[in-house]
Amino acid sequence: MVAVVGGGQLARMMAPAAAELGVRLRVLVEDPTTSAAQVVTDAPVGAASDEAAIRDLIAPSDGRAPASVLTFEHEHVPNTLLTDLVEHGTPVRPGPHALVQAQDKIVMRERLTALGVPCPRWAALPADPAEGRTALEAFLAEAPGGEAVVKTSRGGYDGKGVRVVSAPEQVADWFDAVAAGGPRLLVEEKVPFTRELAALVARRPSGEVRTWPVVESIQRDGVCSEVIAPAPDLAPKLDARAREIAVAVAEGLDVTGVLAVELFEVAGPDGEPRVLVNELAMRPHNSGHWTIDGAVTSQFEQHLRAVLDLPLGDTAPRAPWTVMANVLGSTLDELTDALPELLARFPEARVNLYGKGVRPGRKLGHVNVSGTDLAEVRRRAVAAAALLRGESIEES
Repeated sequence: MVAVVGGGQLARMMAPAAAELGVRLRVLVEDPTTSAAQVVTDAPVGAASDEAAIRDLIAPSDGRAPASVLTFEHEHVPNTLLTDLVEHGTPVRPGPHALVQAQDKIVMRERLTALGVPCPRWAALPADPAEGRTALEAFLAEAPGGEAVVKTSRGGYDGKGVRVVSAPEQVADWFDAVAAGGPRLLVEEKVPFTRELAALVARRPSGEVRTWPVVESIQRDGVCSEVIAPAPDLAPKLDARAREIAVAVAEGLDVTGVLAVELFEVAGPDGEPRVLVNELAMRPHNSGHWTIDGAVTSQFEQHLRAVLDLPLGDTAPRAPWTVMANVLGSTLDELTDALPELLARFPEARVNLYGKGVRPGRKLGHVNVSGTDLAEVRRRAVAAAALLRGESIEES
C-alpha cells in the first residue's frame, strides 16, 4: 500500500502503473470530485495541511491496512509533520530533509550552491522591506540590461510567483506580503538561455539511480506547452552533463522517487553550450509525461518502484521521437466531444485526459505521439491537442 498526498492528475496517472504492479494506492484528495478521486477507490478527503488527515491516510482509524510508505504529488505538506512521521518509523519518500529543497527556493539555492551545482547568479533578499528594496536595487544595477527575476521562495508554480523586474516598485506588493509574514523573496539573473531542458532521474533508498533522455520543454506564458523527447540536436556531451547534474542533485539531497531537474541551456564563455539548474520537483513531473508511452518504464511506474525500494526499470525510449503536447484550457464543455475526430485523424495519438473542469489555461490533459520523423510527430501531437482545446485544424 502506497499513500499519496494530493488528488490531482499526477496521483491519477500513478493509478494505472500501480494496478499493473499490483500495488494498492490510497490518495488524500482535496475534494471527492478531484482528478485522482475519479479513478482511485480509496480516496479519503482532507487537506495536505491537516495533520490528522495525513496520519489517518497512513494508518486508518477504521482498521484498514496501513500504508507501507508515504509519497506526494505536490510539495505543499508541513515539513514538521513529515519529520515527526519519520522519527516514529513511517517511511516518507522523498524525506522531509530532501523535500524542503522543493518547498523553499532559498533553501534549494543555498544547498545547490554548496554542492557546486551550476545555477544562475542569485541572492536572498532581506525580509525587512527597506533592506530588501536596497538589495534588489543593487542586484539590478549589476544585471545586464537592468533586469532580473524575482521569485517568492514558497508557493510558486507554472509561472506563478515569478516576475521579471527592472525596479523594486514592480514587486512592492510582494515586499508588503513579506512584512506581513509571507514568504521571503529571492532575485536571480535573467538568464539569456537558448532553450529549456529537463533531466528526469529516479533514485531508490538503496541508492540505485536511473535517468531518462534529456528533453526540451517549450513554455508558453510560463506554463509547459510541449515536451520533445529526446531534446533535438543536444550534443551527447551536454546530455551526459545534464544527467550527471540530475544524479548529483538526487544523491546530494538524498532524494528518493522521481526528481525533475529543470535546466536552462546557455552559451558558455567559450561559446560552448552549458546548463544551469532552474527548478526542482521531487515527484513525477510534466516534463516526464512523454514516458507513459515513449519509454520502456514510465515515470509513474518508476516513482512507485523507487519509493517501495524495488529494482528500477529500463528508461530507454521506445521510439526515436516522442512529443507531448499539453491541453491548456478549452472552448469545449466536454473534452471527450473531440475524441471521435481526434482518434479518426490521429489513430497513433495517445490521449490522457485528467477529468478536470474546463478553465482558461488549466492543464486538462495531454497527447503523446511517437515516431521517426520529428517534424511530423510534433505536428500531429500539437494538432491533436488543438482539437481537444476546441480549435479547428487544417486538413493534411
